[in-house]
Amino acid sequence: MAGGFLLEARRGTRSASLLIREADWSSSPLDVSVAADGVEVRSGGSGGAAALPAGLRLAPASCRALSRLPGGGLHLRLRLRRLRPPPDLVFTLRESLKPQKNYVFYCQSCGDIILKDRKFLRVLPLPSENWSALVEEWCCHPNPFARSTLHPQHDDCFLGDTFFLLNSHNESHVPESPLCSSEAAHHASQSGFDLKSKENARVICKRCKTMLGETVSSGTIKYYVTEVIIQPSEGSLSTTPRSQFVQSTVAQCLVELSSTKSTFRFTIKGDDGKIYILIWLLNSDTLLVESSGRSSFDSVFTLFGDTFMASSGPVGTWNAVKVLYQPCIKSRNKDLADAWENDIGVHSLKFPSETCLELLLILGLSTTSLPPSVRCMNSFQVAFLKM
Repeated sequence: MAGGFLLEARRGTRSASLLIREADWSSSPLDVSVAADGVEVRSGGSGGAAALPAGLRLAPASCRALSRLPGGGLHLRLRLRRLRPPPDLVFTLRESLKPQKNYVFYCQSCGDIILKDRKFLRVLPLPSENWSALVEEWCCHPNPFARSTLHPQHDDCFLGDTFFLLNSHNESHVPESPLCSSEAAHHASQSGFDLKSKENARVICKRCKTMLGETVSSGTIKYYVTEVIIQPSEGSLSTTPRSQFVQSTVAQCLVELSSTKSTFRFTIKGDDGKIYILIWLLNSDTLLVESSGRSSFDSVFTLFGDTFMASSGPVGTWNAVKVLYQPCIKSRNKDLADAWENDIGVHSLKFPSETCLELLLILGLSTTSLPPSVRCMNSFQVAFLKM
């Protein structure tokens, strides 16, 4: 299909934005035909049609706001006649981990087994990061939990927004010396262990040397959800490309937190305490449909690169979230980052610093895959994260 197209459909508003990729339009006129079940693009006697996926139907008569931007393709908006409801895409740890079941924990990067046949008697969510301050506001007497700890026992698993805490006794990969990081101390209700070297607190995969988590105390270890795959013991490991796993995991975290805590702005922090990215969740009900076409711009416009070209054929379909973001590495956007840091409406998400850089690269590649006319919104950059 000459030029190809990118369709961004919204389930909530039942609307869609259609972008026809700009091929060589200077030599011959472009003929675009929009039907309920597909899009056809022809130029100079060549071209073709691309069918939409089942469950998605357009209302051709609703086409409006037709515009052509140099280097940005042909844009138009239209209504959806039908759009199939999405599957339940938000896969949280709370749903995947159940008591009284055996699980195997794998390193996501190399597939090496971290924990084998681990069974939990209790799987409990941790309180929100500001729970201690809330207790002080609501109690008329001194905080009764000030000296309490939230360390998991041997058969416990405590779940946070981006990590889970396990008892680390008898685990061979955990450092023997008692260590505690500043944020982990907060979630552990400020235990009395002395802070040690941050580097020594890192828990590393034996095979690939990837950081999996960090030691919280002498008996507690924190694993990050972006670094570990959890599978039932009776199942087998299903591998996912690293970039796809990271963007899917982060996207699901954003969607879950936006629905449970009504927050849409996030700071992405590394384990070194630095802010790497500011993210503003714009849409979480997006369905992307992309036709690769036969344009010289394919390498630029293909939204998910080799994943699309290798597995999806001529037309690819993905559930995705649309985000606005600002990079904060090398002191970029420092004033805005400081303002967000002090804003109670902004939620902080912590990942390993290497993963923060991976996420920033994924967002950057998504932005550059879009035409220049839709890469920015106000002062933020636009990107999609595949679910």
